[in-house]
Amino acid sequence: MLELSILGFLAEEPLHGYELKERIKALTGHVRPVSDGALYPAITRLVGAGLLDQHTEPGASAAPRRILALTDRGREELLERLRRPKQTEITDHVRFNTVLAFLRHLPDRREQAAVLRRRLDFLQTPTSFFYASGKPVRAEEADDLFRQGMLRVARATGEAERAWLRETVALLDQPS
Repeated sequence: MLELSILGFLAEEPLHGYELKERIKALTGHVRPVSDGALYPAITRLVGAGLLDQHTEPGASAAPRRILALTDRGREELLERLRRPKQTEITDHVRFNTVLAFLRHLPDRREQAAVLRRRLDFLQTPTSFFYASGKPVRAEEADDLFRQGMLRVARATGEAERAWLRETVALLDQPS
């Protein structure tokens, strides 16, 4: 997801490393913080693969800054990752939010809707944090006040997300 975040933010504008880190941190930092030890090797890999370009600009009052920009190959890679997210990028809420943050870059509304349908299909499957005899435990069945809370919040969040997904898919399915 780090690479997708890098490609996605750089599709919007060239940035230097610190600005890029701050944007990634704002997107996922409270859940999955990004360290320099992860960010800069990922940038190096993407530059090496020809997906990013870098050049140096003078700093305002400091040392020169390394500016990163998306190459044409990088844009194609971003679009491909958005068209065909991995299954974990559909099923994991934080990863899906990263896909969602950049889905607008896909120019084809049908492709955008297809990604949202995959998430909606996943969310239609009954699930729980807890199971009894192989069956998902519902909030009303939990014997623990705190587990009831977890399950009620998850159910409300899931209902809201499914409603938004249905509305958005219907909107994307309308002729332009």
